[in-house]
Amino acid sequence: MAAPDKRVPAHLIEKAEAIAVIPDVVKAGLVLGGRRGKGLIAVRSPDGTWSNPSFVSITGGSIGFQAGVQSTDVVLVFRSRRGVDQIVNGKFTLGADAAVAAGPVGRNAQASTDTQLKAEIYSYSRSRGLFAGVALDGSVLSIDHDSNQSAYGRNMTPRRIFEGGVGAVPNSVVDFRDRLEEYTAQ
Repeated sequence: MAAPDKRVPAHLIEKAEAIAVIPDVVKAGLVLGGRRGKGLIAVRSPDGTWSNPSFVSITGGSIGFQAGVQSTDVVLVFRSRRGVDQIVNGKFTLGADAAVAAGPVGRNAQASTDTQLKAEIYSYSRSRGLFAGVALDGSVLSIDHDSNQSAYGRNMTPRRIFEGGVGAVPNSVVDFRDRLEEYTAQ
């Protein structure tokens, strides 16, 4: 968000139904490959504030002409509730259950997205490492129930977390929610 030419456009964040941040998604492969990462997702409440975040994981496999290892920070901006509901109800395959497109960036992002807002989810990423090749792959985004229970307590569902039905909220997730509030207030 600090880089003006690479940040998520403010008008997309203002209209977002949910935002997932998954730092350090590691992808490795040599013909066969895989990816894995853990992060947080928060949902916009009816009053416009952000919910407590739920923990999520992203996993995927691939096969094809590929070689290397890389780490990628991923931000997913959900434009509709449908994608969020699918995640809450189980797992969600990016690209199959909802259209995912690389999000617009730069000074001209406002103009280019106003006429073409067709994807349900926009993805933003920053990669480190070396990875080359073409691969057929899909990634599944799912709720990380173990991490939710560690952070919020036993029998905690994502819907209950999103609706504010939790007791003590760990500082790390409060910081995430506060950052979302800060960026959407700008």
